[in-house]
Amino acid sequence: MIRCLKFDARSLVNSKEKLVFSVIILGLVLAPLFLSDFRINLLGKFIAYAILAIGLDLIWGFTGILSLGHGVFFGLGAYCMAMYLKLEAAHGKLPDFMSWSGLEGLPWFWKPFSNSILALVMAILVPSILAFFIGFLTFKNRIRGVYFSILSQALAIIFVTLFIGQQAYTGGTNGLTNYKSILGSALSNGSTKLVLYYISIGLLVLVYVFCSVLLKRRLGRILVAIRDGENRVRFSGYNPTTYKIFVYCLSAGIAGLAGAIFVPQVGIISPAEMGIVPSIEMIIWVAIGGRGTLIGAVIGAILVNALKSGISESFPDVWSYFIGLAFIFIVLFMPNGIVGLAKKITRKVSKQALHTNH
Repeated sequence: MIRCLKFDARSLVNSKEKLVFSVIILGLVLAPLFLSDFRINLLGKFIAYAILAIGLDLIWGFTGILSLGHGVFFGLGAYCMAMYLKLEAAHGKLPDFMSWSGLEGLPWFWKPFSNSILALVMAILVPSILAFFIGFLTFKNRIRGVYFSILSQALAIIFVTLFIGQQAYTGGTNGLTNYKSILGSALSNGSTKLVLYYISIGLLVLVYVFCSVLLKRRLGRILVAIRDGENRVRFSGYNPTTYKIFVYCLSAGIAGLAGAIFVPQVGIISPAEMGIVPSIEMIIWVAIGGRGTLIGAVIGAILVNALKSGISESFPDVWSYFIGLAFIFIVLFMPNGIVGLAKKITRKVSKQALHTNH
């Protein structure tokens, strides 16, 4: 059964999608020649979201596990990097919000984040470890479908409440902000912003290529098989639980990495980013772009957030209605998203061309 899915799994990341991805990357690389520093910084934020969307597509689009709490993993990665940035801004002193809260010394769990490399590693590791424990407890007990989705929503509620309540350690509702520099370079400097932007592009390419290679291997075919029929995979001699835990951890780690590159470009991370609404918006990105296609996740994340930025600037009260209607439209009329529609049109054009030639 796994072998018969070989073609399907490989076709999900085909040469045409790679070409489209290459064009997108080329456009992003050349964008600083035409856009202002503000727009480039905004685009860097969208790229971080695109990285997150790829990880979410792995767990939902390819494996069929709908996670409505991925904002937690993104937020944890962002907080890990923000802790480093706050400590660098404090220059060996206690971060400002801790002093305001009455703390006299740096909490023990903050101390490792004075190292930039360790902070980046923890931004990936902490979400992955959390995902492992959640995945182990849920997937081992064969909790799936809507029940898992509800549990993932509960996770988002728990972490938002926890981070808001721990004002002295997390900054509370306001979160962590007022970063001054990263690795000694001022974040307000245009050249620093440009370097962070290109690092974001590099990470997007690395994550996309890594996931593409992963999906072309047997693991990718098994993930698709789990999505299409978990019981059949189990009867074929494979243990779906192991693969589901692995891809959940991988997806969480990618989300954490996205959060780490998001923070220095945006300048703030708060518990609101970990909530249910942002987590649902992440699902909408993937759905609009095209679930089960890595390029769809990238297109959806960048396009939806670009529209959000443009519409919110002119009509701040309209965006929520717009994204809701867009999602309903996609579900009803374009279930395979933008990429699915593009493939459908391409097939029709190809068939017409063949008929014309004959």
